Amino acid sequence: MKLALILNAIDPAIGGVLISGEKGTAKSTLVRGLASASGKRVTELPLNVTEDRLVGTLDLSCAVKDGERHFESGLLYEADGNFLYVDEVNLLSAHISNILTEAVSTGENIVQRDGISYRHPCRFALVGTMNPEEGSLRPQLLDRFGLFVNARSETDIEVRTEIIRRRLEYENDPTMFLRKCRDKEEALAERISAASERLDDISVPDGIVQLIALTASRSCCEGNRCELILAETARALCAWRGGTEVNADDVSEAAKFVLPHRMRNDTSVEVSESSGSSQDTSDEENYDNERSENDISENEQTGSSTDKPENRQDNTESAGRELPLSADGIKTDKKKNGGSGKRSRCVTNELTGRYVRSRIPTGKCCDIALIPTLCGAALHQQQRTPLEGMSIAVRSSDLRCKIREKHTGATILFVVDASGSMGAKRRMRAVKGAVRGLLSEAYRKRDRVGVVAFRGEDAQVLLSITSSPELARRCMDELPTGGKTPLAAGIAAAGELLRAERIRMPDALQYLILISDGKANVPLDGTDPFGDALSAAERIGAAPIGTMVLDTENSYIRFGFAKKIAERMGAEYIRLDEVTGSAVEENVLGFVGKNIV
Repeated sequence: MKLALILNAIDPAIGGVLISGEKGTAKSTLVRGLASASGKRVTELPLNVTEDRLVGTLDLSCAVKDGERHFESGLLYEADGNFLYVDEVNLLSAHISNILTEAVSTGENIVQRDGISYRHPCRFALVGTMNPEEGSLRPQLLDRFGLFVNARSETDIEVRTEIIRRRLEYENDPTMFLRKCRDKEEALAERISAASERLDDISVPDGIVQLIALTASRSCCEGNRCELILAETARALCAWRGGTEVNADDVSEAAKFVLPHRMRNDTSVEVSESSGSSQDTSDEENYDNERSENDISENEQTGSSTDKPENRQDNTESAGRELPLSADGIKTDKKKNGGSGKRSRCVTNELTGRYVRSRIPTGKCCDIALIPTLCGAALHQQQRTPLEGMSIAVRSSDLRCKIREKHTGATILFVVDASGSMGAKRRMRAVKGAVRGLLSEAYRKRDRVGVVAFRGEDAQVLLSITSSPELARRCMDELPTGGKTPLAAGIAAAGELLRAERIRMPDALQYLILISDGKANVPLDGTDPFGDALSAAERIGAAPIGTMVLDTENSYIRFGFAKKIAERMGAEYIRLDEVTGSAVEENVLGFVGKNIV
């Protein structure tokens, strides 16, 4: 982490660093300590920042006093030539993330609002920290970070002991502690400054340029940004060690920081899954392997050490070798990268939700945007006379109302056939894998997942509707199977669970996913097991629930019971030839995604 920050202090053209890691690993503390060591200012961007505060707006004081339009600078103006730090960057709203991405991309902030037109440079090194458990980062913003570092908890007992000692020493006498560290800090600042001054004199031989291009190509990185940042980082490393010419060691070291969040897997390499009942016991392991290779969350990215070419004299030979990197924790499949997203971002007329911008009202204004309204009135004060006791005259034509956005999550309830029919164990393992996948980004996407299983004489809630991966793991460690098939009871129990959830969270979009072959042999109320299942399905179809039936029937003669259930439920029907966690998750994400309003 320290080296990544130092490299950005030496060469801001690298483009910043994203620090991802566990809670309590001093990510924020380290970034805040960068200012004194680098001689640059660290501007902090809070998660609740408004658009006005970020990009700047009309100077209200000048408008009221002089009737003139002047620009009041925002955080992007303050960050120019320095560091812009965002703690928990993955939790930024989509609107602010888009503005930030545009500013990083163009190096310029253009403001056209409140009667002003202003532009200014905003070239800064973006430093972000995030906790992988709290959700992934938008792909557009992720690629704008020059470097990536994964922070892990310290495991050495001696080091952990020293951390405690230093913390206690600081709390006992902060002034003395800072004085004690001053010499080392000044020496570090001098070394960073000297390396920055040497940067323009660092040369990059043609052989090393070829090595950089080959490294980026073999890592399956999109576009050319990867090799450009790799070259800048290698130059900064060379300057930091006091060299004059970039060598293969510099490229190897730089690759640890530049490649992890940009690498993609070769799409020709896939995890094979054998068919047949003998595969039941390995379905879960296959799904784990498939996710780790093709669909791992982008916020647990990590780079391992790279092999260094032994022959440093022959750059051509070095360029012909691979610089292997571990891609553990990196989402490299761009097609699946977005997951299901924040389910529904919609403009709302209610007085709840995030205030994102303002507009001129078309009717009665019930939700006044105060600052835009005052800005609209400020320029006319010299022609108006305020009422007695008032400092500013506001007319109805000045009014601006707030535009708010609400993010609505999805409640996804799996109803799983756990009876003794063929493939029950495989169904349960597939659902366990799918639940784990759907919950991996549940915090950011506001999704909640639950599981109802039916077997024997009744249905059982295996997992209450939750967004906690840890709770899901504990509740679904044991997945009982066997017995009769009370299909009607399972559908009815799911309906009751979703009805109670609608009362508690009326804004959530609800989805019911039935995974069964449709064969029922336990009645609910009467004497007809399948007829009771059809009646329960019809009640679900009348409720505001999106439904899908995944048919797992794989016998030689197909009776089509699940299809009839789907028709009565008004559900999307899909016949699963292979019952795996990835297949279930892919179908669910596709279904939920196209039903977002």
